[in-house]
Amino acid sequence: MTRMLASVKDRAEADVVLRLGADVIDLKDAAKGAMAAVDLATAEAVVAQVGGRRETSVTLGDPPYEPSALLETARAFAAAKVDYLKAAVEARMLEQCGAALADSAGAAHLIGVIFADEAPDFQLLPKLKTQGFKGAMLDTRRKCEGRLLDLVDVSTLERFCSLCRAEGLMSGLAGSLEAPDVPRLLLVRPDVLGFRGALCRNHDRGAGVDPQCVSLIRDLIPRERPDPDVSPKIDWRLLARGIIGGRDHESDVDRVYVRDFVIPASIGAYDFERAAPQRVVFDVEAVVRRAVAHADDMREIFSYDVILDSIRLAVGRGHIQFVETLAEDVAAAVLRHARVRSVRVSVRKIDVIEGAVGVEIHRERSSSAAESCPLGVDLRSTSTP
Repeated sequence: MTRMLASVKDRAEADVVLRLGADVIDLKDAAKGAMAAVDLATAEAVVAQVGGRRETSVTLGDPPYEPSALLETARAFAAAKVDYLKAAVEARMLEQCGAALADSAGAAHLIGVIFADEAPDFQLLPKLKTQGFKGAMLDTRRKCEGRLLDLVDVSTLERFCSLCRAEGLMSGLAGSLEAPDVPRLLLVRPDVLGFRGALCRNHDRGAGVDPQCVSLIRDLIPRERPDPDVSPKIDWRLLARGIIGGRDHESDVDRVYVRDFVIPASIGAYDFERAAPQRVVFDVEAVVRRAVAHADDMREIFSYDVILDSIRLAVGRGHIQFVETLAEDVAAAVLRHARVRSVRVSVRKIDVIEGAVGVEIHRERSSSAAESCPLGVDLRSTSTP
């Protein structure tokens, strides 16, 4: 389950994100830099205010680091009983003070931050594990130069999260993320998604957090468990129409589709097909539960970007022998979205003959499974008409 990290600069902002259900309250002075540290008194005040109801984290300052100053900062924040300490990492820094930093952290957990806009080195992940780090976060340093998804494709993000899991590290993604990015990034299953600009008025990182912006991001990330501090939101219009807790009718669903999407893929059962990628065409149609009529809210939208990223992820995992496998992978990924009731996937190879060969599948899940397990998949095969 993915958790929401909200970066705040002071106690007042911490109170807002705490009340609205952020899972991790992260302290940084965003107006001064990507990882600028707050003062110790602010950290102590926020930790006392949170009172163990949420986990807390702090940034240890922008690199480059002076080793003795970095260790002193880590010891001070650890003494303030912050749960996580975030430091930017690169090979030389780890060689100079990685082990000493772990000692200085005491009971706090270390998170190594790797910058996506500075030639990220995923070979650092095993080193983080051996030097006592708890997790790794892929972030951006220059916030004005684009979002994380502008710099790194979803297949690379999935590889980062998979490598973290293989090393027993928590994985985090951040970097000027916006609300439409959330459902796309949930596909790669990070442990944490981090936000600052998206929580602020007009996406101004230096401005204060806006409760409406915080609520939007919070609602887009399925909750790990019911939050006693946050009242559940029930759309009584849906309940009255029988959409919640009942079977969907044709008038209560929309169809979101991608058609004629051509992408190169390493596919085929023959040895010669491993030599070069082939063009594959996808047609995908998702039947999506409609939340409200004429919705103009990100929370009410199932984006076609989720379908496109599901295709990119399936293709990007390496050589695949059969088009059936591609179709099943895409269908399973799309069905993880809570709003999707069924999906039809057509996959065609167009470099084999003068025409196309391929497969079309239709997969659906029960409405009861969709409501009880928002990210779970309850697949039921049906014949293709």
